[in-house]
Amino acid sequence: MAVPVEKQGRTQSSLADFKVGVDNVIFSVDTAQNRLLVLLVMRQDEPFFGQWSLPGTLVRQGESLEDAAYRILAEKIRVQNLYLEQLYTFGGPGRDPRESPNSFGVRYLAVSYFALVRFEEAELIANGVAGIAWYPLDRVPQLAFDHNQILQYGYRRLRNKLEYSPVAFEVLPEVFTLSDLYQLYTTVLGENFSDYSNFRTRLLKLGFLYDTKVKVSRGAGRPATLYRFDAEAFARLKDKPLVFI
Repeated sequence: MAVPVEKQGRTQSSLADFKVGVDNVIFSVDTAQNRLLVLLVMRQDEPFFGQWSLPGTLVRQGESLEDAAYRILAEKIRVQNLYLEQLYTFGGPGRDPRESPNSFGVRYLAVSYFALVRFEEAELIANGVAGIAWYPLDRVPQLAFDHNQILQYGYRRLRNKLEYSPVAFEVLPEVFTLSDLYQLYTTVLGENFSDYSNFRTRLLKLGFLYDTKVKVSRGAGRPATLYRFDAEAFARLKDKPLVFI
């Protein structure tokens, strides 16, 4: 069987040469104004100079993907509590205009990470960057590269995580009311995901909310009980199918 001869060292079957980047979808919930926010930065270089994008970076020599994700977080935001996990890898041909469509040049691969931070504690870092801002999810403009697609994928992951995992407690204060918890869920999932009574009954039945026996008064209503997330109680349930809402 004849073996195809490569022309100038390259053929259609040549292996791709990749540069690997990390793009972070950083969400926060402004419960005071009932807004789901995503962190955007304005690009300072071509391509897409002056256009909003997700915070991202190319991975450095000797750097892990997760270290790159944390590095870009540390460069853009100061926060004590956050939840971070790998989201998805985007690597379709032509996703970056620096790729030449008719050549076998460098391809740009993006490994995305999903982060959730406490809005009240998050401090944005400018460091000479012309633009860095929290954008309400429903007001996000057209972003650079395929970042709108990455953002939508991250939003679907956030919604799913709220349904079956305790990710919400990563960004709530140490003690909270059930109303605080319900407000976070409605901000992310919408007003009609569940009525408060059913939500309260389901969450308390799961058994991982610790009643502190402390009550707090807010406005003219009855004092509300403060709860704390009990990680040990949840650990006994983590391998079981759970539905929070």
